Amino acid sequence: METIKNDKLKVEVSEHGAELQSIKDNGGEEYLWQGDPAYWGRRSPILFPIVGTVCDNTYRVGGKEYHLTRHGFARDRDFRLLAKGDEQVVFGLHDDAETMKRYPYHFNLAVSYKLTGNKIHVVWHVENTDDKIIFFQIGGHPAFLVPGAKAGESVKGSLRFDNPEPMRVFINKEGFLSRDYRPFDTEKGLFRFTEDSFKDDAIVFDHSQLRHVELLDAAGNPHVSLDFKTPAVGIWTPFGKHAPFVCVEPWYGITDQAGFDGEFKDKYLMNRLLPGSSFMSEYVITIG
Repeated sequence: METIKNDKLKVEVSEHGAELQSIKDNGGEEYLWQGDPAYWGRRSPILFPIVGTVCDNTYRVGGKEYHLTRHGFARDRDFRLLAKGDEQVVFGLHDDAETMKRYPYHFNLAVSYKLTGNKIHVVWHVENTDDKIIFFQIGGHPAFLVPGAKAGESVKGSLRFDNPEPMRVFINKEGFLSRDYRPFDTEKGLFRFTEDSFKDDAIVFDHSQLRHVELLDAAGNPHVSLDFKTPAVGIWTPFGKHAPFVCVEPWYGITDQAGFDGEFKDKYLMNRLLPGSSFMSEYVITIG
């Protein structure tokens, strides 16, 4: 476990999955879900090299089949500590014999966390170390405690979007995308959610419809805010488990459309890198 802190925040990150483990303010209040496996055992996994699920956990590269489970393997791998300062920490993961069995590309993946005041900058850096184009998706999955919610009780809370009239991409009950868009009702961007809001799995917006999401406290003030420039974002809490958290998930990628059996490179919201090139992006968590 590595800890970074300043006069506003104290943040802990595990080398396993380069995953956020805790976000506390200077008063000691915890903002991040703490991973009780009775509800959901993770806290803020890194999604790589896929976001969501590929049909039958199988995808194809050049006609050859490979197998990946939901959200890929990075969240279950031990990263290496690359750099550490008082307010920043950087972790790295690269391909090896095990990853090549499931993902036939050479790569370096770096994940960094940097504090500036009451903000946490989460930066992803993917480098193509192969001699061919590589294809990948990447995303975040941070889970935040809903103000006033209690474990074992049906969760309800409020999110405020920067877009007052977003359209959602529908996910069916098997966890795959339909080909439909549905109007999404908000009160001029205010989304009052309950557990029933997620009975059909995550609520997903693509086409960069959202860039800023706020989780509000009981008084309607921002408790946690996220800023991102990703083409998609998912909102989720596990339906039927009465878990006291909600995830706001910035994604460069998305789960398969139902029945998709094409090549990996042709998946919706796929990213590609030429040999020797790299990809970098960040999202920002603001506390308070």
